[in-house]
Amino acid sequence: MKRFAVKVEQGRERQVGKPSRGPVYRNSLSQHQYPPINATLNTTWDVFRSSVEKNAENRMLGWRELVNGKWGPYVWKTYKEAYDETLLIGSALRAHGFEPGDRVGIYGSNCPQWIVAMEACNAHSLICVPLYDTLGPGAINYILDHAGIEVVFVQDKKAKEIFSADCPHAEKLKLIVCFSSLTKEEVDKATSMGIKAYSWNAFLKMGEGNPAEISPPEASDICTIMYTSGTSGKPKGVMLTHENCLTNISGVDLFMEQFEDKMTVDDVYISFLPLAHILDRMIEEYFFHKGASVGYYHGEIKEIKDDLMELKPTFLAGVPRVFERVHEGVLQALEELNWRRRKIFHMLYKYKLYWMNRGYKQKEASPLADLIAFGKVKNRLGGRIRLIVSGGAPLSSEVEEFLRVTSCAFVLQGYGLTESCGLSTIGFPDEMCMLGTVGAPFVYNEVYLEEVPEMGYDPLGDPSRGEVCFRGKAPFAGYYKDPELTQETVVDGWFHTGDIGEMMPNGVLKIIDRKKNLIKLSQGEYVAVEHLEKVYGICPIIEDIWVYGDSFKSMLVAVVVPNEEYTKKWAQQNGRRKESFEDLCTLDCLKDHILHELQSVAERNKLRGFEYIKGVILEAQLFELSEKELVTATLKKRRDRLLKHYKVEIDGLYHKLMNKSK
Repeated sequence: MKRFAVKVEQGRERQVGKPSRGPVYRNSLSQHQYPPINATLNTTWDVFRSSVEKNAENRMLGWRELVNGKWGPYVWKTYKEAYDETLLIGSALRAHGFEPGDRVGIYGSNCPQWIVAMEACNAHSLICVPLYDTLGPGAINYILDHAGIEVVFVQDKKAKEIFSADCPHAEKLKLIVCFSSLTKEEVDKATSMGIKAYSWNAFLKMGEGNPAEISPPEASDICTIMYTSGTSGKPKGVMLTHENCLTNISGVDLFMEQFEDKMTVDDVYISFLPLAHILDRMIEEYFFHKGASVGYYHGEIKEIKDDLMELKPTFLAGVPRVFERVHEGVLQALEELNWRRRKIFHMLYKYKLYWMNRGYKQKEASPLADLIAFGKVKNRLGGRIRLIVSGGAPLSSEVEEFLRVTSCAFVLQGYGLTESCGLSTIGFPDEMCMLGTVGAPFVYNEVYLEEVPEMGYDPLGDPSRGEVCFRGKAPFAGYYKDPELTQETVVDGWFHTGDIGEMMPNGVLKIIDRKKNLIKLSQGEYVAVEHLEKVYGICPIIEDIWVYGDSFKSMLVAVVVPNEEYTKKWAQQNGRRKESFEDLCTLDCLKDHILHELQSVAERNKLRGFEYIKGVILEAQLFELSEKELVTATLKKRRDRLLKHYKVEIDGLYHKLMNKSK
């Protein structure tokens, strides 16, 4: 394992008034100094332009069109076609007076127009400012004002958010370009506000009639300002340079050279994570670098299985909740099999896992098991998946192990933030010793852990635990218009992430906690609620869970979204098959059943008594479907908003529990 990460510096000795820190870790590829970056590419515009020259007729961007009420097959735009559109969009922007350094907003779901608008920004040294398509008008209003945006590319169904009364800063816009076309009412509204409004095709024609020379950026120029969605407070504008992006791309190139399986132009990525999030953005940038294809889901996450079957991607990236649902879906399918077939599945699972733990590659551990049982799991993901990557939050070891065994694909976790341009650490394929971890430091990064005394985390202890800090070859340029926050989080060149990590003996990192997600109960015990949500979330009847603790209370409660299929199965077994899912979620007997299941999970995982859930509130709707914006675009819980939304029910539940304990 020493090839994965190397200690290059001793930890700081304990000093009065200063937090101790553990050893600094580097990837073995950069053991003594960072390797050089690709000398032929300096900016993301170079990446796209170079790829067009080499892969002009390759399929680049794919999407599905609605035909007679049904989603049709994928339609493709080649690299050359995307490049030609990019030049026209860029020319139209320049014709409207926009100059290098101006900020351009992009607001909507992932689609080819999103990428073309982004590349047009790159071509003319404009700064792309993505807007999460799940953000409401309040957050959009803040970013429009904070970033000083005067032009927005917008998805048709998001235009109403721009024109909302909750978005008064839209009045400062000069130009709106729709991915498709605006309604007459929206055009009239824009005109009344002094804003020029165009459909996509009309804007292309504008560019065709006003050709402009491109103004390519320098490596040190700001490429994008990505506003982190934030679990609390106002969004922060992270400024990333073209060098940041190129460092990431070059690092992945070096990382991939170590393995037999190589990426080719025939690889296909299914894009459903928001392009406004750094994980999806950098994956797509890398695919464009390699001349491969990106297909976009049709916009309904609950129907993504249909997109997978139609696109047949080779690469799938998602946040843990996505893979937890895959896991739950397979387990549900198993429950429907007869006992003999279930037993065979579990025997084959243990057999393949045994050989994987002995060092065999996943595709060689048991080809027979893959043929008999696990090929069906792979087919649920389209049938061609070669690589699955989880990011955005820690993936439970149970789900990761299950996918490693059954998906017939490489499965690994990575870790990073917008501030690290997506990658700080990354796992290695076929290395079972990395199960449950986020891997070794990325090629162009160094990592150490810093003491967090108030939480009892000590990087010089055993195990080594503390706040994850990193620095890289190309650090991010800081927070837009917030030098104080930049200085607060970047100390002596090291970025303090706020995540709590544990450094394993083999030099790989495991994320175990979050500094802000620690709750102190009234008896003085600290509780890591995010960790508990991962533990309890594995329970089959749980679709999602938010664990809450009050510093003035001695017990934990939770808001639970039950799994609909398991809930209906429970209802049939208990003589309530006629009741709707929403009605079932109001029943005290279902609450008692779920509470019993949670307690069983707590016992199996040897949780401490104060970590047991003592009461539950049932919610029929997924948190991400709420109009109250209860989660971020990467499905991280906005705990302040969840508390505000459920405060009345929580207060009532605590009152009931306190009366019961008297």
